[in-house]
Amino acid sequence: MSMGKPSRQLAIAGVLVAVLCWAGNALVARAFAGEIPPFALAFWRWSLALILIVPFVALPLWRHRAALRHAGWRLVVIAAFGIAGYNTFLYSAAQTTAAINITLVNTCIPLITFIFAGLLLGAWPARRAWWGMALAVVGLLVLICRGDWQTLARMEFNRGDLIMLLAVLDWALYTVLLRRWSAYLAPIPPLALLGMFMLLGVPMILPLYLYELSTGAQLLATPANLAAIAYTAVFASLVAYLGWNNGVKVLGASTAAMGNYLMPVFTAILGWILLGESLQLFHWFGGALIFAGLLLATLPSRSQRAAR
Repeated sequence: MSMGKPSRQLAIAGVLVAVLCWAGNALVARAFAGEIPPFALAFWRWSLALILIVPFVALPLWRHRAALRHAGWRLVVIAAFGIAGYNTFLYSAAQTTAAINITLVNTCIPLITFIFAGLLLGAWPARRAWWGMALAVVGLLVLICRGDWQTLARMEFNRGDLIMLLAVLDWALYTVLLRRWSAYLAPIPPLALLGMFMLLGVPMILPLYLYELSTGAQLLATPANLAAIAYTAVFASLVAYLGWNNGVKVLGASTAAMGNYLMPVFTAILGWILLGESLQLFHWFGGALIFAGLLLATLPSRSQRAAR
């Protein structure tokens, strides 16, 4: 049976909302790199999100305890990648590398997801999807080099970039494993499933946070710092992960991963709205190429449309 159009549209909207929230998360990571230690931000972000979600998921988790037991160790693995891993790596990378480098390394997410999806799921994307990804990469490079290709040749990479590469591998695996083990996860309501991931993931971050405290790093409870943590907990965690997880479930890992190309576009738009940064011609040109690539990669083929 073919997937209903409203379901697909809702999944696409969820991916777009997720990427928009994570664009804001990238701005927070960049703005507060010197104010909030990376492990502290990761720990308190997920701890606050867990506190907010527990009243809504406690009963559903109990009701679906048999399905949770059936999923078993798979929940632990997904929580390690999705909750404890990616953002901990990203926040650590933001301490020692430039935002442009983080964006450039992030361009690898769709490609690595394509490869993992092929190896682990046997779901190699169609040729049109590869062409769409290539077009989106060109648009992304236009944004990164600000219309000057020599900028790429002048870029330098450091320890933070290697950490960001680990984050990219981590996120690609999280996305693919959500799809691979979807049969085990499907009986569990999405909000309850996210709550279970948090319950498993937060204790994994705690040792890193305690180590960070032992080095003398401190989190000052200023209004700005607390607001940043609140944003990451509500929007970058709860809202974004619900949208993303549903997008992977409905669209597939490779298609959902293409949404990552929109992150620099959304970051530029948020910078224009919130920080007063001007949008230049290269922003519009690069964004147009990215959108064109996404449309080429994700629009259903003629045979798929005929099957509906």
